[in-house]
Amino acid sequence: QVQLVESGGGLVQPGGSLRLSCAPSGSIFSINTMGWYRQAPGKQRELVAAITSGGSTNYADSVKGRFTVSRDNAKNTVYLQMNSLKPEDTAVYYCHADRITTTMSMGYNYWGQGTQVTVSS
Repeated sequence: QVQLVESGGGLVQPGGSLRLSCAPSGSIFSINTMGWYRQAPGKQRELVAAITSGGSTNYADSVKGRFTVSRDNAKNTVYLQMNSLKPEDTAVYYCHADRITTTMSMGYNYWGQGTQVTVSS
């Protein structure tokens, strides 16, 4: 069973930076699009940023110019560099992969367990 494992969340002051990482467990052959979503209390989960296996990226308007999504295909790891953080960025951040191929199978729509990001002074 493939699982996405996130790390890097925490508490940061406004204007600060954090870097999130996400990697799958198991023997992975390939991953299609990977991305980050977030969910604040009382709000719907929303896309923050996504990156295809070829490196094309997509960002929510609210994070453009502040957040950067990247991936290391050799390590099957996706990163989210978050700069100039604002209190409204406070949320649980979830890693997502739309299709993962292992040496044994192929599956769709994988989610990480979520990591809390809190921006507060």
